[in-house]
Amino acid sequence: MDSLTEALLSGASAEALEREEVPEYYTAAHLRAEDTGLFAGSDDKDVRRSIRVGQVPMPELAPDEVLVAVMASAINYNTVWSATFEPVPTFKFLERFGRQGGYAARHHLPYQVIGSDGAGVVVRAGAGVRRWQAGDHVVLSCVQVDESEPATHADAMLGAEQRIWGYETNFGGLAHYTVVKASQLLPKPGHLTWEESAGVMLTAATSYRMLISDKGARIKLGDVVLIWGATGGLGAFAVQLVKQAGGIPVGVVGSEQKAKVLQSLGCDVVINRAEIGLGGATTPQETIEQGKRLGRIIRQEVGEDPSVAFDYIGRATFGISVFTVRRGGTVVTCGSSTGYQHEYDNRYLWMNSKRIVGSHAANLQEQAECNRLVALGKLAPVLSRVYDLDDVGEAARLVQTNQHTGKVGVLCLAPREGLGVTDPALRERIGAAALNPLRSV
Repeated sequence: MDSLTEALLSGASAEALEREEVPEYYTAAHLRAEDTGLFAGSDDKDVRRSIRVGQVPMPELAPDEVLVAVMASAINYNTVWSATFEPVPTFKFLERFGRQGGYAARHHLPYQVIGSDGAGVVVRAGAGVRRWQAGDHVVLSCVQVDESEPATHADAMLGAEQRIWGYETNFGGLAHYTVVKASQLLPKPGHLTWEESAGVMLTAATSYRMLISDKGARIKLGDVVLIWGATGGLGAFAVQLVKQAGGIPVGVVGSEQKAKVLQSLGCDVVINRAEIGLGGATTPQETIEQGKRLGRIIRQEVGEDPSVAFDYIGRATFGISVFTVRRGGTVVTCGSSTGYQHEYDNRYLWMNSKRIVGSHAANLQEQAECNRLVALGKLAPVLSRVYDLDDVGEAARLVQTNQHTGKVGVLCLAPREGLGVTDPALRERIGAAALNPLRSV
C-alpha cells in the first residue's frame, strides 16, 4: 500500500495528505483496446471477460482538475455498454477527444478506466481550483463540460463538448483514484456511508432532470407517473421523487420479488408485468392491446390515465408509453436498454397533443438540487449489493443480466462497508432501515 493511501485510511489531516507523494500507479477496473473484437460472433457478451483489474499509470493533473481518492463507486449500465464495446467501442470516444490536444490527449490510451459514479476524498487540487481542497469529502458528477463553451452557461447538457466521465472519457471511478474536473464535485452528504453515497448521483440526478426540472416533464402535485423498471437504479429514485413531489407513482416490474422491493419504496401502485402479459409485442396491434390492458389497470387503481411515462427501457415499452399517457401527457426518455429503434403509432401522439422529451444526465445545478434532497434525508440511497473492486466483473455481470435491484456498489479504497459517516445524528434520526430500503427486503 502506498503512503498516500495509508494516510487516507488512517484519517490524516489535509496538511498531511498534501505532504504525501502521489503514487505513480494505481489499481483500476479497465478495458483494453486490444479486446474490442473479443465478442465477435458471440451470443453472450459476458463483461467478466473484458473487464480487467490491475495497475495503470497515474495521469497528470490539469489546472482545473482534482485528484480524488475513490472510497467507493457503483455500476451503471454504461459500464456494460463499455465492456461489451457496444453500440460502439468507447475507445473511439477517447481517440476523438484526444485529437483536441493539450490535456485532452491524455485520454487517448490503449486502456480505459471505466466507471461514472464515485465518492471519496480530494487529495490534490489543480492550480486553477478555488472551491475545493485536500481533505474534502465529495461525491462525483458524471458530467464533464467545457466551461468556455457558451451553451454550457445556459444548460450544460446542450454543450457540444459535454461528456460522460468514465464512458466518453478516461480515468473513471471504478478505481482507487480518479482525475475529474473541479466542476464535477459536490459535497458528500454527511449521514451516508461511502458506498451509499457513491451510488446516488448519476441515476438520481438523471431522474431529477427527467421528472422535476423544467428541462424534463416538470411534474406537479397529484400527477400520475408511470415508471417502467421501477426497481432499477433510475426507477427507484423516480419513485421517491414522484412521492416527494406529491405525485402518484405507478411502478412496473418484472417479477414478484421486485414487486415486493417496490412496495418497500412506498410506491402507490405496483404492477408485475409478468402477471398481466406485458412485453414481447411484435406487432403494432399487440402494442396497442398491451397499452389498453395497462391503462385499464391504472384507471382502476387511481381513476385516470398517467400524465407522464418515465421510460428508459426503450424498444420493448416505448410504444405502450406513447399510447398509455393521457391527452396532453408526456413521455420522457433517457435511454433504451432493450433497443434504440422505437416504434409507436404516431396518431396517438399528434391527435392527442402528447409530447416526447429526450433527457440526458443533468446539469450541475440540477445535480446540486438533487444532492440537497439527499443531504436533507428526502431521498434515500437505493443500494442493494456491494462488491469489492477485485470482483467488479461480477458486479457488472449482475447488472448486465438484470439480476439486480437498485444500485450495485463497489468498494474501492474503503476497506469495508459502513465508513465515511460524518453526521451520525442525522443518520440516527432517519434510521438505517430507511436509508437502505432495498437491502432490507
